[in-house]
Amino acid sequence: MKRQVEAQLPTKFGRFKIIIFADSPEEKTPHFALVHNEINFDQTVTVRIHSECLTGDILGSAKCDCGDQLAQSLSIINKEKGALIYLRQEGRGIGLINKIKAYKLQDEGRNTIDANLELGFEADQRHYDEAIEIMKDLGIKSLRLLTNNPEKINALDSSDIELVDRVPLLSEAQEFNEDYLQVKKELMGHLY
Repeated sequence: MKRQVEAQLPTKFGRFKIIIFADSPEEKTPHFALVHNEINFDQTVTVRIHSECLTGDILGSAKCDCGDQLAQSLSIINKEKGALIYLRQEGRGIGLINKIKAYKLQDEGRNTIDANLELGFEADQRHYDEAIEIMKDLGIKSLRLLTNNPEKINALDSSDIELVDRVPLLSEAQEFNEDYLQVKKELMGHLY
């Protein structure tokens, strides 16, 4: 995986540079980094590693907290001149079609873990090697990680990037995501 292209991207959250990472320029769903224009890689950088969630990030789904976490992260990253690493591993790594199949099973009463298992997947198939590779390419040596997910912390613990602090991302439980958040906390060990 290598840098393919980069450009300026002003957003409602602030001014950033978007850097696309892929094995080839033909890749249709590459990972990317959104890097604040005034980032200082010689200091500890505030970083969010975010896995794609089309339904939450773009459509505002109330079934999860992904869109809320992304918006919170971008606000913090703008304020603290940090970076977002956006990984294209939709639906905890099972893809959009299977994610919607899992949603259908959840409509029938399964929780997010049981739905994935019934479809023949692990509860969470994501991995974070690419995020570490991207951070090394960018020059991030130490970071404050915006996350509730212990798997992201574990991935960093086995890398040579120093994790200085973990910053939780908190959102209020809503009618449609209360069970989802409970599963993340009680069965997946997410830190709130």
